Amino acid sequence: MRYYFLGIGGIGMSALARFFHQRGDTVSGYDRTPSALTAELEAEGIAVHYDDRPDLLPEAIDLVVYTPAVPAELGEMQELLRRGVRMEKRSQVLGELTRGKRCIAVAGSHGKTTTSTMIAHLLSQAPCGCSAFLGGISKNFDSNLHVDNKSDFVVVEADEYDRSFLQLHPHMAVITATDPDHLDVYGDHEHMLEAYLQFANQVDADGKLFFKEGIFVRQDGEPYVEFGAHHHHDHDHDHEHSPLAPHHPAQPEFHTPISTYTARGIEADYYAINVRTYNGNLFFDLRTPDGVLFDLELDGTALFNVENAVAAAAVALSCGLDQFQLRHGLKTFAGVRRRFDYRIREKDLVYIDDYAHHPREIASTLESIRYLYPGKRVVGIFQPHLYSRTRDLADQFAEVLGTLDELIMMPIYPAREKPILGVTSSMVLRKVDSMSKYLCTPDQVLELVPALCPDVVVTLGAGDIDRLVPRLETVLREQVL
Repeated sequence: MRYYFLGIGGIGMSALARFFHQRGDTVSGYDRTPSALTAELEAEGIAVHYDDRPDLLPEAIDLVVYTPAVPAELGEMQELLRRGVRMEKRSQVLGELTRGKRCIAVAGSHGKTTTSTMIAHLLSQAPCGCSAFLGGISKNFDSNLHVDNKSDFVVVEADEYDRSFLQLHPHMAVITATDPDHLDVYGDHEHMLEAYLQFANQVDADGKLFFKEGIFVRQDGEPYVEFGAHHHHDHDHDHEHSPLAPHHPAQPEFHTPISTYTARGIEADYYAINVRTYNGNLFFDLRTPDGVLFDLELDGTALFNVENAVAAAAVALSCGLDQFQLRHGLKTFAGVRRRFDYRIREKDLVYIDDYAHHPREIASTLESIRYLYPGKRVVGIFQPHLYSRTRDLADQFAEVLGTLDELIMMPIYPAREKPILGVTSSMVLRKVDSMSKYLCTPDQVLELVPALCPDVVVTLGAGDIDRLVPRLETVLREQVL
C-alpha cells in the first residue's frame, strides 16, 4: 500500500506512519514545521516535506491519512480532494488496525499518555507482550510505536479531540479524567461527558472498564452515573443504577464490568496507600480486590504518576501479570519524553521538562516538584498553548504560575488558531501576584535562567518549547554545574 500523511509530524500520526513503514508499505507525508520527530522519521527512510506544494504529492496514493488539525484550505488537501483519493482520519485508521485485536484504550483529559505508555511497558516486559500506538515518546521504547506481531494485545491512546476515540471498540478501557477541555469541539462539559459515556459503552461486554473514581460527576455536583464503587455485576438489568438523572433518558447504561481506581481515596477497587519518597523515587502499597502488594517502586517520577501507576497496574493484573512481573515493570518504567522528564538530576541542580499546558496539570507538576524538592528555589518557564485556552483560563493560569519562585513566560504558541485581540502572555503576567516575573523570547530565556541561580528549573507547555529544551540543558550544564 502507498500511504500519504497530511500532518505526519503529529505524535499520533507519526506512530501510524512508522507502523506502515515498518510493515513494508510506502509512506511519505507533509508537515507544516520540521521537528525532532520529523527528523527521526526522515532518518528512518520516510520522505517528508514542509512546504504546502501540491506538485510534490506522489503520483499514486492508495490512502491519505489526515488529522483534524489540518486546515481545509491547505493546497495539498484541495488537490487530494480534487483527485478523489481515498482519505481517512487518523482515528479511523487506528480503529481499523485495532479491530479483531484485544485493544486496551486509555482516554482522559490528562494522564492518558503516561498511563498508556506504562501499560505498554508492563505488558511488553511480560510473556503476553503487546503492540502500542502511543501519544508520546516512551523512553523505554525510544519511540511512540511498539510492534509485537506475536501478541494479541494492542495498547492505544484514545484521543477525545474531535470525538476521535469513538472510532475504537476496545476490549479494555481506562478513563483517567474528564475535566473540561476541547470545548471548541463539544460546546460544553455535559456534551463532552456524554462522549466519554458513549466511549465507555463501546467496551466489549466481556472486557473491563477502569475509571478514576468520581469522574462521572456533573459540574453541579450531581452524579452522572449512579453507582457505588463495588458493583461488579452486569449493568444491563440494573435500572436503579441508571447512569443519569431522569431528564437525560437517552444515556446508555454500562454493560461492561467496571472497576474504579484512585491514588487518594479508599473507596475504589484499586488504590494506593502509604505513598512515600526516598532519594527522589516514589514508593507505595497497592490495594487490589485480591489483597495488598507492598512496596511498589517508581523511579524518579511525579507524585501524580502514582495514580497513573495504579490504573496501569489494575489493567496489567487483569491481563494476567503476576506481582513479580508488575514490580519489575513499574520499577523499570523510564517515563515519557516531556512528561516530568528529568533532563538534569544532580545534587545542586535539577531540570525537569513537562508538557503540562492546562492549569490543573501545571498545578500537579509543581506540587510534585515541591514534594520531591521541599524548600528549593523553583524557576519555571511557561509557553501558553492556544489563544482560546489562554483567554478562557487566564485567571487559573495566573494563580498557579504565581506559586513559582521565578516565573518566565514566552509568547503564546498558536497551534491551529488565529490570534485573538488582546490575548497575550503579558495579559496573564499582569494577573500574576508576584514580583519575580518576566516575558522572554527563547534566546532571552537562555541568558536569564542561569542568572536566577535556580535549584530546580522546569519548562512547561505543549507548543514548540521542546525546541528550547536541549539548548537550555546545554547552557545549564555549562554555566551552573
